[in-house]
Amino acid sequence: MTESLEALRGYVHFLHEREGVREVSLSRTAQQGLAKLAGSATEGSRRAPRDGAASGGPDNSLSGRAERAGGRPVVGAASIPAPTVARSAMTATTTPTGAGPAPATLVNEPPFEISGSTKVEQLRHLAERASICVKCPHLAARRHTVVFGVGDPDAKLMFVGEAPGEEEDLQGEPFVGRAGQLLTKMILAMGLTREQVYIANIVKCRPDMPAGASGNRKPTKQEMDTCVPYLRAQIDVIKPTAMVALGATAVEGLLGPVGTIGSLRGKFLEYRGTPLMPTYHPSYLLRNQSNTEKRKVWEDLLKVMEKLEMPITDKQRGFFLAK
Repeated sequence: MTESLEALRGYVHFLHEREGVREVSLSRTAQQGLAKLAGSATEGSRRAPRDGAASGGPDNSLSGRAERAGGRPVVGAASIPAPTVARSAMTATTTPTGAGPAPATLVNEPPFEISGSTKVEQLRHLAERASICVKCPHLAARRHTVVFGVGDPDAKLMFVGEAPGEEEDLQGEPFVGRAGQLLTKMILAMGLTREQVYIANIVKCRPDMPAGASGNRKPTKQEMDTCVPYLRAQIDVIKPTAMVALGATAVEGLLGPVGTIGSLRGKFLEYRGTPLMPTYHPSYLLRNQSNTEKRKVWEDLLKVMEKLEMPITDKQRGFFLAK
């Protein structure tokens, strides 16, 4: 909890000093999440009060810091202890500008504690935790939503991408832009629906772009290292039988720099005991629409279907073959 509080304080300081934000209000959802965490923090403080509070030392609470910053609260309901605050749950009076600092590299971060008696509850709690995460302040300051994941908690098959793009950031769901629409067609061609699989990304926030720039960028190694524990926890909850890594960045986020996607695709790797099939990202097929390239991806998916012991028709086996 101490580490989480420091993350929040650091983010408030970042917004005030680097972004020019003077006041931030929390949505009702965020306030409810913070209120739950407040109980844990209050109970912990009864057992082990901080030195400053016990000795009448300087007020290092969020409200105290806000007052020293100019006599006006920087964060609404700041007296509620919380691990993090999300840009997606805020309305700021000033539009952030400029680049933020890179997140600190996390070394041997312990796995998340997963609470809840069902997979649905466990994923919901993880999503709530992710929704107020600010470990990458520059991403949290600019995102519209945290794009956690979507699909069946009991899915046998899980697709992993790299990070949300503009459309995903606006809608809060992974793979809903042009590449996502193509992924949906690929899933349907397998005889499945989006509701029967699970789709998530290595990074849950859209990587920020320089002022005035358009498009999307690849997440940095630090951003992936910082965010991938959320994905690990999702995988631990869902326990898919097989996974598909969409593109080189997704493979790197899961396994590190193990090779090019061209050399890796078509062969099963393993991620923490789960078979992992690397293949091209759907955006690659949007740029390279020949049947030859489509067939490569389809052959990868056929191998996944075989791994899952799914029925495969002759028609499916013949997709994108020269006639």
